[in-house]
Amino acid sequence: MITALRTPEERFANLPDFDFPVAYVDDLPGYEGLRIARVDAGPVDADRVFLCLHGEPSWSFLYRKMIPVFLESGARVVAPDLLGFGRSDKPAQQSDYSFTFHRNYLIALVERLDLKHVTLVVQDWGGLLGLTLPLAPGFDERIERLIVMNTGIGTGASPGPGFMAWKNYALSTPDLPIGALIARGTPHLTPAEIAAYDAPYPDASYKAGAQVFPALVPVEPDMEGADIGREAAKFWSERWPGKTFMAIGAADPVLGPPAMERLQKLIRGCPEPMVIPDGGHFVQEWGEPIARAAIAAFGGK
Repeated sequence: MITALRTPEERFANLPDFDFPVAYVDDLPGYEGLRIARVDAGPVDADRVFLCLHGEPSWSFLYRKMIPVFLESGARVVAPDLLGFGRSDKPAQQSDYSFTFHRNYLIALVERLDLKHVTLVVQDWGGLLGLTLPLAPGFDERIERLIVMNTGIGTGASPGPGFMAWKNYALSTPDLPIGALIARGTPHLTPAEIAAYDAPYPDASYKAGAQVFPALVPVEPDMEGADIGREAAKFWSERWPGKTFMAIGAADPVLGPPAMERLQKLIRGCPEPMVIPDGGHFVQEWGEPIARAAIAAFGGK
């Protein structure tokens, strides 16, 4: 039985530019009793669905500049909050968090909503998890297009010193300054936007996921998730039939141009990326032009 904390709703009052419909589910198979939140906007019967997956330590608020553009195209947008983040419940123990726990949650949610004609939109942990989803039974038919930003596939390869420094800092800092960390590479954030990134966490007890997530990245061959990461790499390089749009925040010191250029070469048919010269790791904060360029590259919808 997982003990989880629930952020009071009043913490999410008056979020800047984030007045989108929110839906909850608390009976996903294997996750009964854990309340999971998602933005779910646009027509339920739309021809296309943009599935927007955030990373760590952010939440679906990160997509607020891209969601309106996707909605303008007539699509449905689903942007879930990972367990431990945003409006979703937050398991209290670091041991509750694992690669498989979160991957299976995303699979269960997509199956519950029966999402089809999906454009997968990923960054950071959204990519580590999301880029493995086509390996779930039937998901290669659900996912038709990809928008990929500042992320990677966890195959067990050794990371650089920048990532290791981040992992060690997160594990040793119980009360992570979430908003300040995101603002460090995103200097144009307003105080209200910084506060919105802090909103899910009334105190340090809510931050177990934010603390432990960097340590869960499959950076050694025998770590959980590395096997399926290697399978996913083969899928994207050998079997991916869909269209891809890549955007790179060039100022990201860990998952910037070198890492993304390697990913571009891996993804079958991936065209030259859109580069945001001053874009940091949380490149969705430059997201409106990225979303518009992606839709144009996909033919206008």
